[in-house]
Amino acid sequence: MRTNYELRYAAHPEDAKHYTTDRLRRDFLMEKVFSADEVNMVYSMYDRMIVGGAMPVNETLHLEAIDPLKQPVFLISREFGTYNVGGPGLVRVGDDTYELGYKEALYLGSGNREVFFESKEKNNPAKFYFNSATAHRNYPDKKITKANAQVVELGALATSNHRNINKMIVNQVLPTCQLQMGMTELAPGSVWNTMPPHVHSRRMEAYFYFEVPEDQSVCHFMGEVEETRHIWMQNNQAVLSPEWSIHSAAGTSNYTFIWGMAGENLDYGDQDFSKIVELK
Repeated sequence: MRTNYELRYAAHPEDAKHYTTDRLRRDFLMEKVFSADEVNMVYSMYDRMIVGGAMPVNETLHLEAIDPLKQPVFLISREFGTYNVGGPGLVRVGDDTYELGYKEALYLGSGNREVFFESKEKNNPAKFYFNSATAHRNYPDKKITKANAQVVELGALATSNHRNINKMIVNQVLPTCQLQMGMTELAPGSVWNTMPPHVHSRRMEAYFYFEVPEDQSVCHFMGEVEETRHIWMQNNQAVLSPEWSIHSAAGTSNYTFIWGMAGENLDYGDQDFSKIVELK
């Protein structure tokens, strides 16, 4: 196996106004989340969030403590959330084993425990997308399915944003220190994941897009309300959204995305919405 990681520094919004397309993609986009028998991560200076993916095919993969952590074990001072977006897989943590099917999630609290990823079928490997945030205490591990989620139906086909928001790793479902994750599924004919867009200056966010058809794309919008930018993304790619940036995207077809947040509070409703006509 192999572990790859990148360090991404935080940007001031005034500086980001001058970024080229290449610079925006280099600083915010994670193009390769999954590669066979590798663990890929981005260590972000936005609330110290780690975004990554593990795809075990022929090997069991170990969640290694990368150098920026300065710790012997990844989970010692971190909590961890993962979704399986591939074939059936196993997550082994300490003496416990959790089996995750498609779109099932797992929360792991901090502690001196090693984590390993396995696939049950070599020809249909699991794909574990994960987020991790710093933790001030340990909370119990828990597997979460859509049956456990708080589901909110929003939008309408008439405005191209009919969607189900599955709140899964949130404080209404289980206790966490600061990590929150969920999965939003867009109905056929809908393309906007959030409109009007929102900002929450007390929390950063990461988006992971999947179920994007091979010949289609998602246009992720970011930047300030009066100075927006965009990044074109493909299936199984992730992007960082700073606290000062709007959160919104539109696809050329419907898709699903996983959102993850870390920051100052756990209030899902702590969002500042912008009027559509104010966007520039």
